[in-house]
Amino acid sequence: MIRLARPDDLPALIDVEREAGALFRDVGMTAIADDDPGSVAELAVYQSDGRAWVSVDAADRPVAYLVAEVVDGHAHIEQVSVRPSYARRGLGSALIETLAGWARSRGLPALTLTTFAAVPWNAPYYERLRFRVLPEAELGDGLRAIRRAEATRGLDTWPRVAMIRPL
Repeated sequence: MIRLARPDDLPALIDVEREAGALFRDVGMTAIADDDPGSVAELAVYQSDGRAWVSVDAADRPVAYLVAEVVDGHAHIEQVSVRPSYARRGLGSALIETLAGWARSRGLPALTLTTFAAVPWNAPYYERLRFRVLPEAELGDGLRAIRRAEATRGLDTWPRVAMIRPL
């Protein structure tokens, strides 16, 4: 089941992020695996604004989540993560479809995200969900700012791309 995140869900989202991030060790991206998963306070901004969704298990515990913002007039996936023990069950794509419905209801024409180009569960996965790589010339000011911030954090050590999926 997917629902809006509640304040009491937020600590579990940090755990989901840590578990999902650990998979980057398997592809030689230890710095990403060890990256700070953020804070409850940061997640609370999305949650309190109705821009955080969780997929929950039978006991109503979050096992996957998505947080979004509006960037360049599109619904932008800031983060989507799934506990590895719940991977390959369609939870990430279901969360993305939930965001697509949210975006449509607000008249937003597309979904965007930034991701690693060559990690199998990143850009290749999103391409299967009908996203396409945005050429640099098509990036809006907001996506350019996100990409600059990512580069400052060292994420560009590995190739990254911005992607879009029209709705």
